[in-house]
Amino acid sequence: MPSSSDQQIPAGIADAEKAFIATALRDNDVYRRVCGFLQSGHFTQPIHSRIYTALCRSMDVGNPVGVTELKLVLSMTGDTAGADYLESMESLAVSAELAEACGRRIHDGYLRRALIGFAENIIEDTPSISNADERSALDLIGQAEAKLYDLALAAQTESSFETFKETLIKIRGRAEAAHTGQGKPLGLRTGLIDLDDKLNGGLKEGQLVILAGRPSMGTTALAINIAFNAAHAYKGELYAHGSKKCVDGAITAFFSPELSSEQLGTRILARQAELYTHMIRLGELSSEEFERLVAAAQNLDGLPLFIDDSPALSISELCTRARQLKRRHGLGLIIVDDLQNVRGSCLGGSRKKRISEVTRGLKILARELSVPIIATSRLSRAVEKREDKRPRLTDLRGSGAVLREADVVMFVFREQYYLERAEPDQRPDEGQDQLNERHAKWEQRCEEVWNTAEVIIAKQRHGPVGTVRLSFHGLCDKFDNLDL
Repeated sequence: MPSSSDQQIPAGIADAEKAFIATALRDNDVYRRVCGFLQSGHFTQPIHSRIYTALCRSMDVGNPVGVTELKLVLSMTGDTAGADYLESMESLAVSAELAEACGRRIHDGYLRRALIGFAENIIEDTPSISNADERSALDLIGQAEAKLYDLALAAQTESSFETFKETLIKIRGRAEAAHTGQGKPLGLRTGLIDLDDKLNGGLKEGQLVILAGRPSMGTTALAINIAFNAAHAYKGELYAHGSKKCVDGAITAFFSPELSSEQLGTRILARQAELYTHMIRLGELSSEEFERLVAAAQNLDGLPLFIDDSPALSISELCTRARQLKRRHGLGLIIVDDLQNVRGSCLGGSRKKRISEVTRGLKILARELSVPIIATSRLSRAVEKREDKRPRLTDLRGSGAVLREADVVMFVFREQYYLERAEPDQRPDEGQDQLNERHAKWEQRCEEVWNTAEVIIAKQRHGPVGTVRLSFHGLCDKFDNLDL
């Protein structure tokens, strides 16, 4: 056999397959180098695919395999053609390094064929304008992008495994950085200290967080506050080649199918300028207040917050736009307000099925882009029928699908809202003194919960559950840390 320096990868893909198989049977270590990515379906010749399948099965049970052993395996399965074919391949063995290169060439050829097939399928699956189809062009683009991403994952030839020692080094390094105050915290901070503590340092990469509440509880307001705090805290280090690394905060995407970008911007400005939102909308500002508004707008001019207020956005469109934003500007946090306003890929179908598709899509997107995603959600009316109005997990609409995918489920609850609508009236069977006593207790409780809210963490996959109290100023939609 010629020396490895004199050998070259065979020009034809079929010859490369023969050289790889012949060498793998002579040196099983060649198989171990490529078995993590090379599959029998990647071969162009059916007989080579059958031989490689038999090789894999034998190797996977720990048996060393040569030509003689594999011929026996093939004969036992009735594949006499494969057994006879092996004898003609023994002289085609090459060096181990070249055989590994042949294995990668086989895999690359498969990817090229798959890419061509992918392009052909796009043409076939895309209906003409005259054909009736429930899917929009943007839905089709999103589905094609998802399939292309799957193909990109299949292109990975290096193992993602790491030793436990490597894992421990990572954990120790992050813990040390957090302990000494150096580097990025263990999680993305929401800007609400007690909430971050309950979330074990903040929001984590790849997490899907459901933030739910009844109307008027401030669910959207809390989502806006977290978006603002993350974007406002953003700091990035510029590398020599032009890319940026986030060291604090996050470039944030806010998908708002219900509220316009102007409405969201007004809420953020009101929060920053400490003004009431209705005063800004109606122009009821003094000269001093208007100057504060202008100053706040100037300070927020470069805020890395991107708002998409497209109505009736589908999950595939949302994912496509998030990926594009990640490529163009970077991305560290996604907020979707709200879950029920995002369409499934196809029109029709039950609400339960649609919510399941959307939550699954958001969870996959969070893992794909390595960012936390907060999705607000509505609660059922069952809350209003109970004496204790605090939400429960069963109050979530589509709770089965949501709970299956969500890493964290949080509820926003404001007792003040219900107390203001429950001032005691005199009962037929009670006197004035009794009414006065009940009214005094009601007033005391109103004072205790005035301008406060609770965030109830009802589920946390890797952390504790419990309740966090925050301050809340409804007129300017501002959540903040509670001064005790």
